[in-house]
Amino acid sequence: MGRCLFAVADGLGNHGAGDVASATVIEAVRRYDREVEPGALPVVLGEAVQAANRAVRHRVAAEPGLAGMGTTLVALLSAGSAAALANIGDSRAYLLPATGPQRGRTIQITEDHLYRHLVAGAGEVPNLSDKLTRFLDGHPDGRSPDIIVLPLTCGDRILLCSDGLSSFVSPEHLHATLATAATAQQAVDRLVASALTEGGQDVSAIVLHVRDDS
Repeated sequence: MGRCLFAVADGLGNHGAGDVASATVIEAVRRYDREVEPGALPVVLGEAVQAANRAVRHRVAAEPGLAGMGTTLVALLSAGSAAALANIGDSRAYLLPATGPQRGRTIQITEDHLYRHLVAGAGEVPNLSDKLTRFLDGHPDGRSPDIIVLPLTCGDRILLCSDGLSSFVSPEHLHATLATAATAQQAVDRLVASALTEGGQDVSAIVLHVRDDS
């Protein structure tokens, strides 16, 4: 998406409203694609998400027919060898680390904000709703993202994607693609093609390859 900021938004809403919501959010966070001090990453990224939510609210106020629209968001803002990652909804981020104890494994580093994750023993409850509990829809309360600080190491690969990809590509295939693709663009092309082949819709993905720790 940019030089320092990368984001995927997956719209919710009928009759094209979801597309409007996701486009509105991406346009809002794009303004935060700038260099910041590493220590300020979480604060700046949090401000970007709140600005995006306000942008949705203003769009609905201007066009009442869009009421009810919303979008997920997963975004990464980097500064040197550090990054902050924000997510709200069920768009995901995965990390394939180049070093450390998790090397050779692809790890989901975001949590889906789904109702079933709030219920103890959810796996044993029949017909439990899989609806989102958090997303950006312009309302001022209850729309805060999860934000984590993520150290970057040369060789790391990071995937940001919508559930149109993560729900249709197996973890094994996702890992194999991230691990073996010659370039980040090749990884995106392969993952998107696989998701579409398996029936995925609204498939969005960004793969980042950290080339230099600095």
